[in-house]
Amino acid sequence: MTEFHHVSVLLEEALEGLHIRPQGIYLDGTLGGAGHSSEIVKRLSTGTLIGVDRDPKALAAARERLAPWMDRVKLVHANFRELDSILDNLGIPAVDGILLDLGVSSPQLDEAGRGFSYMADAPLDMRMDPGDALSAYDVVNTWPQEELRRILFSYGEERYAPLIAAAIVRRREQAPIESTLALVDVIRGAMPQKALREKQHPAKRSFQAIRIAVNDELGAVDSVMRRAIDRLKPGGRLAVITFHSLEDRIVKNAMAQAAKGCTCPPEFPVCVCGKKPTVRLIARKPITASREELEANPRARSAKLRVAERL
Repeated sequence: MTEFHHVSVLLEEALEGLHIRPQGIYLDGTLGGAGHSSEIVKRLSTGTLIGVDRDPKALAAARERLAPWMDRVKLVHANFRELDSILDNLGIPAVDGILLDLGVSSPQLDEAGRGFSYMADAPLDMRMDPGDALSAYDVVNTWPQEELRRILFSYGEERYAPLIAAAIVRRREQAPIESTLALVDVIRGAMPQKALREKQHPAKRSFQAIRIAVNDELGAVDSVMRRAIDRLKPGGRLAVITFHSLEDRIVKNAMAQAAKGCTCPPEFPVCVCGKKPTVRLIARKPITASREELEANPRARSAKLRVAERL
């Protein structure tokens, strides 16, 4: 089998949240190794699973894993932000459920050659879809210092963002920064000694920030959240697993606004906008991993699941 094994986070909780109907149509927008999808398709009789991923390697692995059920599976190489065109091209106006498991799959992190890891030397890449134009090399070597500072601070919550951005610019003026470990060296050199003594790897936050920028991950989440609810059938559910506070904020706010409906200012005595709620929230607070799951898979620590049902 293709080497793309990923431990699915919040698997049972996500399946319960989707409330799968055997005859339904379900879209997994982050197919990965098909961990969630293989469990969804097992619960279908005459229904259909649409598996979407921007990573060709993930699609190849998923095709093998889903082989026994391919009569009820459609695989699509695309970014989930293209939800409307994906469904339009398949002639499907609405679905019974949408699952989004955001973040990077374990194989992408662990495969040194992809350039996601700060633990092994590789070309600076970090593209989830190798066909995309923008790579980590471009961000690190061409983006202005202020833009580098902004993404390091905003996407990585890196408190030493100004020092690291300045160090990157100084180094690249001498020669391009071409590899992951060369970038790690620059980051280490920019940080004070007390930061280097912390338990967390000094490059973790910066690598996260650059990866988010390369793949426009927050833009994709914002885009799909503005489309997903409209592509659900009445009673259909949207389940989203996030791993980062910025992603979770986008999902939380989008679902809350859809559940509220009215957009009038709070001081208005009556609603004049006429907007009605389009979803109900299945749980007010996000669902998180159990103690048992955390012991088995520490990467689930930051995972949050939110579910909304179309009215």
